[in-house]
Amino acid sequence: MDAEQELININVNICDRPYRLKVKPTEEENVRRAAKLINDKVKDLQSQYSAKDKQDYLAMSALMMMVEKLSSGADVLIKDNSLVERMADLDARLNQVLAP
Repeated sequence: MDAEQELININVNICDRPYRLKVKPTEEENVRRAAKLINDKVKDLQSQYSAKDKQDYLAMSALMMMVEKLSSGADVLIKDNSLVERMADLDARLNQVLAP
């Protein structure tokens, strides 16, 4: 296995909850930036609205970020099968971590 395929353990905090993830070294910066963006969006929402728990803020953050992405005209056709597979793998990992 070459160095590009090796996974490293990282810890990220989202809404004051730690998540231990295994990522490729080349993905680490983007994962950390994504966690920071989520936390920043949640803090912004907390300053504007009152909600019962952080799950409400997380749901609204996810919704707002996806609306922004879809509105930005970022309709990109993904032709790279390895990218599609990596995205599916990341989605599966996130679902596993976020499952109750």
